[in-house]
Amino acid sequence: MQLSDGEKLILMMLCDLYDKNKIEGEIDHTFVRDAIFENQTWALPWKFSGIPFKNTETPRVVKKVLDILDMWRVIEYSYSELTEEEKKKLKENVELFGKNPIFKGFDGNNETEYLAAADFVINKLDRFEEFKLRDLNSHTPSLATYERMMHVFNPLFHENFGEPLTLEQLTLVLREKIHPSRR
Repeated sequence: MQLSDGEKLILMMLCDLYDKNKIEGEIDHTFVRDAIFENQTWALPWKFSGIPFKNTETPRVVKKVLDILDMWRVIEYSYSELTEEEKKKLKENVELFGKNPIFKGFDGNNETEYLAAADFVINKLDRFEEFKLRDLNSHTPSLATYERMMHVFNPLFHENFGEPLTLEQLTLVLREKIHPSRR
C-alpha cells in the first residue's frame, strides 16, 4: 500500500489525536503509526484485512522474507523432532551449522530492508511468534546463504507434503550454509 506524503501526515496527526484524547477505536492507531515510521505500509492491509483496500501487493522483499521465515520454521521444528542420536549425526554431517540450527536474522548493515521487514512481520504483525524476542541482526550477510538453502529446501519440503525434514534432508539444506568455494 502506497501512501502519499500528505496522507502519511494526516494519518500521523490522527494518531496523535487518538493518543491525546485516549481514544481506543477499532483501528490500532499505534500499528498505523509504526507502519508509517518504519516504512512498512504494505502491512496495513494485512493487519486490517476487513477493509477492502485496492492495492494489496506484497513487496518482493517481504515475500522473500516470508519464504525464509517459513523455511527456518520448518528447519527448527524438524531439528526438534530428531532423536538425540540424529542430532549428534547432524552435527557430524554439517559441523558448525548442525548444532541447534536457528534463524539468526539478516545483516543490519547490508540487508536492512530484509531485517526491517522480518522485524515487522514477527514483532508487529505477530506472525512467526517462535522468532519473537530474538536479536534479528545477524551481523553478517545472510541473504545469499538463505537463497542457497531455499534452492535445496523447497523441493525437499514439497516432497515431504508438510512433514518434518529427515536427518538426511536437514543435512542437505544446512550444508548450503557452507559457501560453495569452501566445500
